Amino acid sequence: MKIIPFVKIFICILLITIFSGCISNIFNARAKKPYRYELNYGESVILRNGYAIAPRHAPPAVHRIVAAGNRIKGLPYKLGGGHKHVEDNGYDCSGAVSYVLIKSGLLKSPMTSKGLRQYGRRGKGEWVTLYARNGHTFIVVGGLRFDTGYNGEGRGPSWTVNDRPTRGHFMRHPNNL
Repeated sequence: MKIIPFVKIFICILLITIFSGCISNIFNARAKKPYRYELNYGESVILRNGYAIAPRHAPPAVHRIVAAGNRIKGLPYKLGGGHKHVEDNGYDCSGAVSYVLIKSGLLKSPMTSKGLRQYGRRGKGEWVTLYARNGHTFIVVGGLRFDTGYNGEGRGPSWTVNDRPTRGHFMRHPNNL
């Protein structure tokens, strides 16, 4: 007779586990296609000599994100960089993404890759999309990717038009962007 409470507890735990996974997926949109840069003249952020340039008509927050990314591009990869101090001498992936969001007024304090999975709104944004999974995150601004590397390069924050797989990443975006 004491087995019945155990079975009820087991079933409750099983249901909670199943539904918590479903709820997580309801609130997040998984990226289905790899990132690919597509140039749309007058609509895309462009890359010139390693620096990003936003189109004139882009929202002010996009211009601020681009300016912030340009300030830290080329700094070295530094595990934990940008988390203890927003202004740092190197950045990891989430530190770099947090930096550009903080400097554009879209985030108050640095977040980890796991934390950025819950940032803003779900899905792809019109101007800005964060791709976040446990262990890595990057941001796409006006179609241009700001990332700390790919395939373990670990070269530090930079703008790039190179393709990147997005498997396992959740897409998030700031409100109204």
